[in-house]
Amino acid sequence: MASVCLLMAAGPMEHSTSLVVDLLAYVKRTWYTLTRTHQNLAAAAVDPKLKHKPGQPWLVYVARDEDLHGVEVLLRNEMGVDYQEIDVRPLPADEAHLSEPGLLYLPKPYVVPGGRFNEMYGWDSYFIQIGLLRDGEVELAKDLADNCLYEIRMYGKILNANRTYYLTRSQPPFLTEMLLGVYKRTGDRKWLADAVPAVVEYYRFWTTEPHLTRETGLSRYYDTGDGPAPEVLSSEIDVQGKSEYDLVREYYRTHRVTDYDVSEYYDGRTGELTSIFYKGDRSMRESGFDPSNRFGPFSVDIIHYNPVCLNTLLYLMEMQTAEILEIVGRGQEASPWRERARVRAVRINELMWDENAGLYFDYEFVHKHVRHYPFLTAFYPLFAGIASESQAARVVKNLSLFERTGGLQTSTKQTGDQWDAPFGWAPLQWIAIQGLRRYGYNSEADRVSMGFLSLALAGFEQHNTLVEKYDVVHCRTDIAKGLRFGYHSNEAGFGWTNAVFTSLFDELSPEDRANLRGAAAAHRLR
Repeated sequence: MASVCLLMAAGPMEHSTSLVVDLLAYVKRTWYTLTRTHQNLAAAAVDPKLKHKPGQPWLVYVARDEDLHGVEVLLRNEMGVDYQEIDVRPLPADEAHLSEPGLLYLPKPYVVPGGRFNEMYGWDSYFIQIGLLRDGEVELAKDLADNCLYEIRMYGKILNANRTYYLTRSQPPFLTEMLLGVYKRTGDRKWLADAVPAVVEYYRFWTTEPHLTRETGLSRYYDTGDGPAPEVLSSEIDVQGKSEYDLVREYYRTHRVTDYDVSEYYDGRTGELTSIFYKGDRSMRESGFDPSNRFGPFSVDIIHYNPVCLNTLLYLMEMQTAEILEIVGRGQEASPWRERARVRAVRINELMWDENAGLYFDYEFVHKHVRHYPFLTAFYPLFAGIASESQAARVVKNLSLFERTGGLQTSTKQTGDQWDAPFGWAPLQWIAIQGLRRYGYNSEADRVSMGFLSLALAGFEQHNTLVEKYDVVHCRTDIAKGLRFGYHSNEAGFGWTNAVFTSLFDELSPEDRANLRGAAAAHRLR
């Protein structure tokens, strides 16, 4: 599909070249803008998602097994007078009754996504790290991985993000990808060997109950907390002052839902959302896709599914743990990990592959069926190499379901959710494009890259920034009108978009780079 962004390729080449150079320089510069260190911890502690009394210190919690006094001394020395702007406290034993939210201490610098997201996120960090490594920021890329390992050791898992209200959930597991990404640059086998116990612990988190579903031997997303998500109550408010949950109640009251048993999630007599609704809502947020209709309205039925994305990433984790064990001289321990991966791949292909549709879908393990909801996660098995050549060919044949002018739309359904059509997100462009390349579909990968990169470049020309999400159908960054559920802002920054842009740009041929620069010049002249 030809991109509209390429149809106006005209104008002085030096003009358009300058725009690309400016964008790449912006990305390089923004890594430092988005980096949080001990020195600027007062800025990191600020949480734009929560209401805060002016003049009141922002809370920073230290893990129970950490040396609280040592951390306090370290922060006083490194922060200077800014230390007065925070209040350092030990994390209480009973986290469920922690009434005052705050930032969770991490020992190393990290890169935040940008905008309202002023903390280190789980799966964002993998994509951000790709960009850091590309730009030669190896130490900072290693710091992100070290912080992930620290979270596992101190908080039991890689967190959704390092705020106390995220202690009950993780995010899509890219840990072994991150570790190998750093190792390939540093060659530090001792560092890699020291990471193995944390890898095993994090793997156990995903492969034991409640994340494990014994019916299938596969895993699901499952937040261990209860009740409304605090960040939703405080920040996901529309212009009329209604929270996300108010809008959900209104939807259930006025719509007939057949995707699942709505009585599990909504009490029609009282008009209230149930405790299981909030469990599903929180678990949907652990998936990173918050929200879409992928698992029915608001994806709250996610707790009854084995998602293809999660289980594909666990397959990668199993294969890469075997690779890590061989690198660090423990090759005799690698075989069981490869066997786990083999079994998981078989189950994914047995339960999640639909031969008639030619796509991978999520598996509902209660009623034993896939949900026929075309979603870009169908490309995850290509990204990981699970698909056969014929399966990959079938998925690629369905590329037209997702490919639009500005890249790949997340799903084929326009629901008003931010992870559905017509919206496209950088990480899923990356996953799908790398999946296409893995199976030799380079012309398709190049075409999709050109669509998304030209849209992102056009947005940069207009706003001098890259943003979190794009309308890939209408080629615009103003997305508020089309959104009903999810936050209506389009955050600037933006960590994973920066990384994906530069990394996809590197893969372009000289001819495609020239076309991209020409498209940028055309947009500047409009």
